[in-house]
Amino acid sequence: MSKNSTDFQQLARDIKTLGESLGFQQVGITDTDLSEAEQQLSKWLGAGLHGEMGYMQKHGSKRTRPNELHAGTVRVISCRMDYLPEPMQRTNELMEDPVRAYISRYALGRDYHKVIRKKLQKLADLIEQKIGPFGYRAFVDSAPVMEKALAEKAGLGWIGKHSNVLNKQAGSWFFLGELYTSLALPIDDPAEEHCGDCTDCIDICPTQAIIAPYTVDARRCISYLTIELRGSIPIEFRPLMGNRIYGCDDCQQVCPWNRFASLTDEGDFKPRQNLDTIDLFNVFQWTEKTFLTKTEGSAIRRIGYESWIRNIAIALGNAPKNRLILSLLESRQNDSNPVIREHILWAIDQQAA
Repeated sequence: MSKNSTDFQQLARDIKTLGESLGFQQVGITDTDLSEAEQQLSKWLGAGLHGEMGYMQKHGSKRTRPNELHAGTVRVISCRMDYLPEPMQRTNELMEDPVRAYISRYALGRDYHKVIRKKLQKLADLIEQKIGPFGYRAFVDSAPVMEKALAEKAGLGWIGKHSNVLNKQAGSWFFLGELYTSLALPIDDPAEEHCGDCTDCIDICPTQAIIAPYTVDARRCISYLTIELRGSIPIEFRPLMGNRIYGCDDCQQVCPWNRFASLTDEGDFKPRQNLDTIDLFNVFQWTEKTFLTKTEGSAIRRIGYESWIRNIAIALGNAPKNRLILSLLESRQNDSNPVIREHILWAIDQQAA
C-alpha cells in the first residue's frame, strides 16, 4: 500500500491497536502546535525555576516546535505505559520506614528509556509493514521533547497541579514515549483537566516545591536535588529529604486519581537487586564497583557514585539516632571525595546532636 492511497482514519485505528499489542496501555495522536506550552516554558525558564538543568533551554525552540527537531514532522504519536511495580500501600510503608532506602518507583527496574524505545521502534516497524517506508523518529525522555504537553493534546491525560500527567482511569504511574512522524493522521481530542479544587499534591510536598498550581520550582524538588543536581545539596533541604535517596513519589502517592492506577504487566519494570526494600546500611557500604554492577541497565546509574553516596549520607543523617549509624558514618568521614565527605560530616552532626 502506498502512502498516497492510505486510509489514514483506518491507519490511526490500526496504530492504536498495534501499540496496545506491544504493551502500551494507550496511544493517542496530536498535531505539532505547542504554542501555549512554549509560552509556559518560556515563563518557567525566565524565572530560573529549572535550576541547573541547562538542557531545558539549550535547544531553543526545537523543544516546542517538533518540525525543527525532526524535519517533516506533522503529527506525534504519543504512547503511555504503566510502571507501578507494587501496591501503593506497600510503597507508603517503605516511605515511612526511616532506615529503608526509598527509590522512586520508576527506577526500580530496567532503564525505561531502553524498554520504551524498543517498543516504539517495533511500532514503527509494524506501521512500515502496512504502508511502506515513512518519516519518523522515536523519543523517550532523552531529547528536547515536550512529552507531557503532547500527551495532554493527544488525549492521554491532563497535566496535574504537580506537573505530572494524570489519567482518569490510570492515575499517573506511567511512562511516556513518542513517535514524531510525517504521516498526516487524524488527531485525537485533548484531555480535559480534572484536578478541581484538590491541593493534596501541593500540601504533601516535603520541600514545598510546587510553588503554585501547575508550577514546580525544580530547585526545591527532591527529585531534582537527588538526581539532577551535582555537588552540594543546600542544607535547608537536607532534613526534609527523609530517606529518599533517588527521586520522590510523595505527590503521586497522595493523588486521589491514583486509586485507579494498575500494577504493571511489564517484567522489565519489576524491582531488581532488591532495590524496593534495601536498607540504608547496605547501600551506604557499596563501593563504586558495586554501585556500577548493581545499577547496570538501570536509570539510577546516570547520577554516578558520588551523588549516590551523597544522597544516602543525608538519609542516614535523617534516620533516628543510632550508634550503629553513627559508627558507619564515622568510618567514612575522611572520604577522599570532598562532596561525599561534606555530606557525611553533616550526617554525623545530625546523629551526634
